[in-house]
Amino acid sequence: MTTAMNFAQRALTFARLLRRAGVKTTTGQAMDFVRAIEHIDIGSREEFREAARACLITHREDIPVFEQLFDAFWRAKPEYVDGSLESGRPDDMVKLAPEDEGEEGEGEADGRTLEGIQGRRLEFVEALDEGEGEESEEGEGSEAFSYSAAEVLREKDFADLTEEELQQTRHLMEQLTWQIGQRRSRRKVASPKGRFIDPRRTMRRSLQTGGVPLTISRRQTKTKPRQLVVICDVSGSMDRYSRILLQFIYAVENGMAKVESFVFGTRLTRITRLLKHRSIDEAMERVAREVQDWSGGTRIGQSLQTFNTQWARRVLRNGAVVLIISDGWDRGDPELLAREMARLQRSSYRLIWLNPLLGSPRYEPLTRGMQAALPYIDDFMPVHNLASLEALAEHLSKIDDHRPVRRQHPVLPAPVPGSRAA
Repeated sequence: MTTAMNFAQRALTFARLLRRAGVKTTTGQAMDFVRAIEHIDIGSREEFREAARACLITHREDIPVFEQLFDAFWRAKPEYVDGSLESGRPDDMVKLAPEDEGEEGEGEADGRTLEGIQGRRLEFVEALDEGEGEESEEGEGSEAFSYSAAEVLREKDFADLTEEELQQTRHLMEQLTWQIGQRRSRRKVASPKGRFIDPRRTMRRSLQTGGVPLTISRRQTKTKPRQLVVICDVSGSMDRYSRILLQFIYAVENGMAKVESFVFGTRLTRITRLLKHRSIDEAMERVAREVQDWSGGTRIGQSLQTFNTQWARRVLRNGAVVLIISDGWDRGDPELLAREMARLQRSSYRLIWLNPLLGSPRYEPLTRGMQAALPYIDDFMPVHNLASLEALAEHLSKIDDHRPVRRQHPVLPAPVPGSRAA
C-alpha cells in the first residue's frame, strides 16, 4: 500500500513538472497513468514510457519535452541520464511556464530550465543512494518509486538470466527471509497466562508463604518451527534451472534451522552437509563433484522410493514440510511414482511441488510423471523467478496447525490367489 501511495505521489509530481515546462497536463491524466500501470509489464521501461506518454501527452509538439523530462525523472541511477541533457546547449533548455514562478523559494534560474530540474533530480537520487533519507522539495519520502533493475529481475525467468543477472539474483535471493510455520510441541513452558496449571512450581513457590499457594503457576504448549525437506531434480530437463535452484536451497538451508536437502536424477543424493556453513561457490563446487547423475536421466519414482525407505523415518519427524522441485519429466514407471508419492504424502505434514514450467501461461501438466503425482500434491506452485520465491516464502510462513484437505487413497491388501469375494 505504501509503494502504491508513493507511486501516486511521484506521478502527480511528474505531472506538475510537465505543467511547469509548458505541457498541459491535468491531475486526472496523472491518475489515469497510475491506474494504467496495473495493466502493463512494470519491468519493461519502454512499456512504462508508452503508458506515461499515452496518458499525459495530448499534443504532438509536447513529445520532445516529455521525453527529456521522463529520462531525467524516471530512472534507476544518475549515470543513465541522457547525455544530451548534460551538454548545456541553449537548444536543450526547456523554459518553464511562468504560472508557478513563485513556487520555488530559491534558485530561480535553476528552477526555470530542464537542466535545473535534472540537477535537482540528480541530487535527490544521489541522496537516496547514500541513504540520507532526506525529503524532496515536494515533501516526498525517500522511498520514491523509480524504474529499477531489481523489478526486472523479480519477474524475469531464471532460464533467461545472463551471468551478471545471475549474480544480482543471488544477492537478492540472500536477502529473502525464510520462516516456516510453527508446530505445537509436547513439551510445555512457563507462562503467566497459560492454559495448564503447573502444580510442582505452584507448590514450590508456596513455601515462601508458609505452604499456602497464593499464586497459581501456569504453563502453555511450546511451539517449534517445522522441519523442511527439499528434494530437487538436477536431471537434464532441469539443467536450465538446476544451478540457480541449488543457490535457492543454499539460501534456505542457511536461513533456517532445520532443513534437509536432497537432489536426484536417476538416484537420490543427500547434500545437507555439503551446503552447511560453506561459501556458496564452494558449496556449488562440492555438490557438482559429489552428484554423479547431474544433467542425466530422470527416475523420480525410484528416487522417492529410496527416500521413503532410507531417509523418511529420520527426517520426516514432527510434522515435516516437503518441497519437491521438478518439471515432472520422468523416464521411470508412473505407477511406482504414484505409489511413492502417496506414501510420502501420508508421511509429511504438507507436500508442495514446485515446477519451474508452471510459470508459463501455456503450460499444462500433461507429462506422465506430473499426471501420476498430481493427486497427491497439497500445493502446486511455480518456481521460475524471484517473485515466485517470494510467494513461496510467504506461503511457508503461513503454514498453520490445520492440514490441507486431502483425498486420501486407502491402501487395500492384495487379494489372496484362489480366494473368492464375499
